Amino acid sequence: MTKFDYFIVLADMRTGSNFLESNLNALDGVTCFGEAFNPAFVGYPQIDLPFAITLDQREAEPSILLDAIRNVAGLGGFRFFHDHDPRVLDFCLADTRCAKIILTRNPLDAYVSLKIARATGQWKLTNATHVKKHRITFDAAEFHDHLQATQDYQLMLLQRLQKSGQTGFYIGYDDLHDVDVLNGLAAFLDVPSRLTNLDKKLKKQNPEPVADKVANPDDMHEALRNLDRFDLGRTPDFEPRKGPGVPAFVAAAKTGLVYMPLRSGPDEAVTAWLKALDQADPVTGFTQKTLRNWQRDKPVFRRFAVLRHPVARAHVVFCDRILSSGPGSFPQLRDTLCKVHKLPIPAELNSPDDYEDTANAEAFYAFLQFLRNNLAGQTGIRVDASWASQQVILQGMAQVAVPDLIVREEDMATDLPALARQVGVLNATDVPVICHKYADRLAAIYHPLIEAAARDAYVRDYESFGFTSWR
Repeated sequence: MTKFDYFIVLADMRTGSNFLESNLNALDGVTCFGEAFNPAFVGYPQIDLPFAITLDQREAEPSILLDAIRNVAGLGGFRFFHDHDPRVLDFCLADTRCAKIILTRNPLDAYVSLKIARATGQWKLTNATHVKKHRITFDAAEFHDHLQATQDYQLMLLQRLQKSGQTGFYIGYDDLHDVDVLNGLAAFLDVPSRLTNLDKKLKKQNPEPVADKVANPDDMHEALRNLDRFDLGRTPDFEPRKGPGVPAFVAAAKTGLVYMPLRSGPDEAVTAWLKALDQADPVTGFTQKTLRNWQRDKPVFRRFAVLRHPVARAHVVFCDRILSSGPGSFPQLRDTLCKVHKLPIPAELNSPDDYEDTANAEAFYAFLQFLRNNLAGQTGIRVDASWASQQVILQGMAQVAVPDLIVREEDMATDLPALARQVGVLNATDVPVICHKYADRLAAIYHPLIEAAARDAYVRDYESFGFTSWR
C-alpha cells in the first residue's frame, strides 16, 4: 500500500508551479490536474479535464472532483493557490492520505514576476523568442501587502501541519531545476518512477536581475532597506491561549447589553450600572448556547469589554489574590512566591491595608517581575486568568463573541451611556468611576520603576492598546 492517495501542490502565482507540474507529469504513474479548484475554471483556462465535471457542479459539491482525482490510475493531484476553494484546503490539510507539496519563492521575485505577467498577459513561455519584456513600477505599500499575505499563508500551512502531526515536502523555486531534488520529491510521494532530465518545454520568462525589471529601483531599495526581514522587532509570545470565558459574561436583565469581563477589571462598577439600567439583577451564568439564545431574543444588542491599565490591574491582583487572606485569595501561590520567587511578604500579613508603603512597593515590584517570567512561560505556575494579558483574554473571547466596543476604564462614564443609547436606553445613568479600588494604596507606592516592570510584563497590552504611564 502506498503512503498517499493523492497530492496537493500548495503554491501561489509566479512560484514555478507550472514547471513543477510538468515535471510531476513526467513521472510514470503521476498526474497533476492543474488548478482544479480555481474559482474561475476547472483545471486550466479553456481546457477541459477528463472528468466531465462542470464548474457549477464543482462549486456545488467540490468532493465530486476531489474523489475523481483520488481515484485516477496511479497518483493524482492538483495545484492549489491561496484564493482557491477553502473547503478543499481544509479537507486536504486534515487528510493524512493527502501528500502536501509546499512550493515557495522569494516574495520579491514573485511580486515582480506577477506584475510583469499582469502587464504583458504572458503567463507561460515555451519559446524564448516570444518573450514580452516590461519594467514594472515598484509600489512599497503593495509589496508590503503581498509579503504579509505570503507570510501569513505559509505560517498557516506550517501550523496546520504541525498541529495535525504531519509533514510536507518543501521545495523552493530555485530547487526546481535540480533533478535530484525532484527525484527526492518522487521518493516522498512513494512512487517508483524517477526523472533522468527535466522537462524543457517551459522557459524562464524574466531571468534578469530584479533591479533591471523595475522602473524605480531606488524606491525599491529604500523600501526594502526599511523592512525588518527577520522580524527582529517582534515581541515573542509564549503566553498560553485562553478560552472564551462565557460563564463570566454579564447581561442586563432587559436591555440588550452584554458585559465581557477582563478579569481583575472594574466588574463591580459595571455590574452595578447594568443593574441600575433595568432596576433588576443582571443575567449571569451563561453557556455558549444560552448566550446565543439570549442574543436571538434581543432585537438589538451590544457586547462590550473594559480595559484597565496594566499597573492598576496587576495591583488589584496583588492585593486581592496575594496580600489578602479572604475569599478569592491564593494562599498556596503566596507561599510559593515567597519561597521560590523570594517575594518579601510577611507571613502574618492578612490585608493590603496592613502593609507599610515601602515594603508594599518592594513586594509589588517583585510580583511584577514574577508576572513577566510567568507570562513568558518561565515559571512552573500556570497563567491565571486574573492576571493574563488582556489581549490574550480578548483573543479567547473572539472564539465565541467579539465585543462591539472596548472601553477604557477611565472613559466608562461617557462611553457606556452612549453605548446604552444605541440599544434604546435614552436616560442611561453615568457609570460611577471606580478606577481602582486600591487606588490610594497604589498612588502611595507608584514609581517609574513599577511602571517599567509592568511594561516588561505586559508588553503586548502596552503595544496593542497604547497604554501610557498610569499617572
